[in-house]
This record gives sequence, C-alpha cells and structure tokens, in this order.
Amino acid sequence: MRIQLTDVFLRDGLQDEDVVVPTAGKLAVAEALVAAGLPRLEVASFVNPQKVPQMGDAAEVLAGLPPSEQVTYTSLALNGRGVGRAVAAGATDVAVVASASQAHSSANAGQGIEDALESLAAEVARYPQTHFFAGISTAFTCPFEGEIDPAHLLRVVRAFQAMGVTDIGLADTLGTTPTDQVVNAVAYVQDAEPGLTYSLHLHNAHGQALTTVSAAVEQLGITRFDSALGGYGGCPFAPGAHGNIATEQLVAHLHGAGYDTGIDEARLAEAVRLARDVVACSPALGSLNPAARPA
Repeated sequence: MRIQLTDVFLRDGLQDEDVVVPTAGKLAVAEALVAAGLPRLEVASFVNPQKVPQMGDAAEVLAGLPPSEQVTYTSLALNGRGVGRAVAAGATDVAVVASASQAHSSANAGQGIEDALESLAAEVARYPQTHFFAGISTAFTCPFEGEIDPAHLLRVVRAFQAMGVTDIGLADTLGTTPTDQVVNAVAYVQDAEPGLTYSLHLHNAHGQALTTVSAAVEQLGITRFDSALGGYGGCPFAPGAHGNIATEQLVAHLHGAGYDTGIDEARLAEAVRLARDVVACSPALGSLNPAARPA
C-alpha cells in the first residue's frame, strides 16, 4: 500500500520558531525534500506577517520553488484575504483552514467559525481554477474548550463540502488526543460523509502519533498524513501545542510496517540535517526590524 506524506516543515514547522529563516534557506530545504522523494510540500502560509513574521516571504518562497511535475506545492490561507494573496502569488493548491473550536477560531483567525467559513466560501467560489482542500484545526481537542464533539466537527466538514471542497484534513493541533478518540471521531465523520477524502495532521505531545497513524491506516483506511522534518512545528495561537510528527520517524515506521512511501530515507536524513542547520543559523525574531522581510 502506498502512503502519501506531506511535509509541512516550511510552513507549520517554522511558524512557531523564534527565528525567521531566510527565503534562500527555505528554498534549500525544499530542494532537499524534493530530492528525497516527498510528493507534497506545504511551503507557505498567506497570513498577516505582523502576527506571523516567519511567513512574511510566502510569495517569494512560492516563486522560487524548484519546478517538478512529481511534486505538489501547497499553501495555506485562513481567510479571504489570504486566499487572494495566495492565488495572486501563483498558488495552485491552497488549504483553506477553519477551526472546530470557537475559542481557537477567534484566537487563530480573529473571527468565529461561522464568519470564517462564510469568508472562505466566498473566496473559494471566486477561484474555480484553484484546487482547494480543507484543514480543520483542533479537530479533536482544543486548548480552550477541551474535547471536541464529533457532531460539531461533522458540521464543519459539511460546511467545506458545501463549498465543493472534498479533500478534508483533520488536525490534532495540540498532539494530546488519545488514539482511540481520534479513531472514533474520524470514523463518525467518515460514516456520515463517506464520499470525501480524509487526511490526518498529527502533532506529537506524548509520542502516541505513530500509534495513531497505524490505527488510522488499519482501521480507517486513511493513506494521507502530514509530518515535518525533525518534528518541528506548533501553533502560535494554541497554548501547549507540540511539534509535528517527525517525517523521518514516520517514514521509518511506515517502511518497517511494510508500507511504501516513495521516499529515500538516506536523502531524507540529509534534509533533516539541513533543516536543523538552517534554523540554527537564522536570525532571532527579536533581532529583526519589525518592517524587515526575510530575503
């Protein structure tokens, strides 16, 4: 069985670091990931650079990526303004993101769930040539509200479905949700809407993410997962959020279980070393002029 991974180091992996990686460093990591055989990379987030300065060069990153027919480059947008910026920068695959928690939606997107979804729906309709897919943050557990009712999660899934978005990513933003809870919530949504394509975005607070991946493949038939080089990542607006499941650990785990990813582990190890070096050598947030942009 082929498992498709999306490495999110360049977006989720860097957005919570206290450094700003220059554009050239990001592009070097992208080239290393392509060489390792990653089929999808999440490369940028078109969000307010005053709030997330690590993503201030999103358009420049998108423009500088190595061309490849074998790789899909995705970008993220939280609202209509972000969608417009992403499309204007040449993004062809855009993740439109909403929260399953009202409190997290207010902290992350600056508006409630209903307003956020309404804004996204209007923009999705404006760009029929763009491939949109959904990301649902705090799909299982919220730092402010606790456990998310699967019925509420389903309402958000159906809101995206109503927009014509059929690829749905469900995120354990904190990384603390027990495997059984994830499996039960996803099964509830799958049973209600079996015609959609689902993926999981797992953070890894207690080392249970690999177990959750195995359960998702075996019990739910899910074959798409997000991960980040070196386990970097987190959400600046979700207190207590932990890093992503590490791409290199996930690949080794999947290969050991007999699954195919198409990823070269030796080249992936080189990409991990490069990512760590790039982060270590980048200027700290506090050392930059607020008006400065990474270059």
